[in-house]
Amino acid sequence: MSFPEYGDYDGLGLAELVKKKEVTPGEILEEAIRRTEALNPDLNFLIFDAFDEGRRMAADPALPDGPFKGVPWLIKELATAWEGQPMTNACPYMKDLVAPFDSHAVTLTKGAGFTLLGKSNAPELGWALACEPRLFGTTKNPWDTSRTPGGSSGGAAAAVAARVLPIAEASDGGGSIRVPASHSGLVGLKPSLGRISMAPAVVDFWYGGALFFCLTRSVRDTAAYLDVVNGSLPGEPYYAPKPATSFLTEAGTAPGKLKIALVTDAPAGCTPVDGEVAGAVQATGKLLEELGHTVEAQPLPYDFWQLNDLYTRITALQTAGWIDAMGAFVGRPPKDDDLAPLYVSMIEIGRAISGVEHSNDVEAMRMICRDMVGKMAAYDAWLMPTIPVPAREHGWYDMALDADTYNKTRMGADSAYSAPMNASGQPSISLPLHMTAGGLPIGMQFVGRDRDEATLLRLAAQLEEALPWKDRRPAMVS
Repeated sequence: MSFPEYGDYDGLGLAELVKKKEVTPGEILEEAIRRTEALNPDLNFLIFDAFDEGRRMAADPALPDGPFKGVPWLIKELATAWEGQPMTNACPYMKDLVAPFDSHAVTLTKGAGFTLLGKSNAPELGWALACEPRLFGTTKNPWDTSRTPGGSSGGAAAAVAARVLPIAEASDGGGSIRVPASHSGLVGLKPSLGRISMAPAVVDFWYGGALFFCLTRSVRDTAAYLDVVNGSLPGEPYYAPKPATSFLTEAGTAPGKLKIALVTDAPAGCTPVDGEVAGAVQATGKLLEELGHTVEAQPLPYDFWQLNDLYTRITALQTAGWIDAMGAFVGRPPKDDDLAPLYVSMIEIGRAISGVEHSNDVEAMRMICRDMVGKMAAYDAWLMPTIPVPAREHGWYDMALDADTYNKTRMGADSAYSAPMNASGQPSISLPLHMTAGGLPIGMQFVGRDRDEATLLRLAAQLEEALPWKDRRPAMVS
């Protein structure tokens, strides 16, 4: 079946066609495979195909009748376990690992009716705002192949931006959903602390700072997938129960008149805000006022480097512990050439931190975040850049650097607006509201109150209607 209009649909739109029997899950999957085979040689978003497994799922009469029935799905090649699929984490040390079970979120995703297309590219062990692993090569941005689509969810972002599929798994520990959304013209929500369980493999990864969710092209797909996977499990340290009202319903509800803070200043020592990015923030603030909201300029409500230094020390220690734990699966400890120099030095930093120091780091981070969340609660939402610059050229996030240099001059310098929300646990969303004069997407980030995704989704849907992006697509995409 020819399906030229496939790329016009979001996930819920494709599922509606299946429900009406206008198209079958198999026909949808074959179109996704066709597009993958046409575009992947140039973009390198898919590193393991699961076409046979996807075809089996699509043809199964028992394919669950969920909200995304028949919609193709990509798993990010980082941490998520889909039984029988590779689980390399884009790292030479783990290149032979295969998932022995399903993650809890995968079980829920299967229940929503998705079919598996394969695994998307990610940077080695994920700590990058680009997607350039030694193991699998560079993923390119469909808007400009000399640029990164962002990271660490770069493979997912490139595939969704190229309209290979409308939604794909992504994760975020320092901006890795929101930055690819900004660079690739997508919707990228980082949910609240504890909103999505990482069971069974992880209980308290980076003290709740990292979450697995998705990238989409529509607010309603984002809301509907949050309905699929949200909800803490009993005994988990951060509790975010399922709300009484669905997130999809919230996305269809008017936001009312909101009080919104606007930020454009950058911390000293961080990447200066690009002029087009700063202009986009101001233009968004003006649009919000036209929509009836109150917008007030405010300074950045946290000391970025103080918070970032604590967060990166904590992640270094937990990375060292995680690599130790992976030895039981790999069968040996890593050699230096198994890991990028960034991680060799990060693990050294982590091992040198004492238990007492680590306890003090966690307490200090939580105190800073408590004050930050309390201060930001004076507004319904905060508007700021997702990242201070449009998509960078390949090679900027060089994992051959040592961890201290990398975090101070590359990762940290670019994540002044993203990583603090991982530490604090606040929900935040990047929306594709603007483009540069040269044709690169610019995302605007909105940060909500603690566990208040509902307000962000209402506001996002209003902005999607006021400044629609659904027909905007890269020139290389049909």
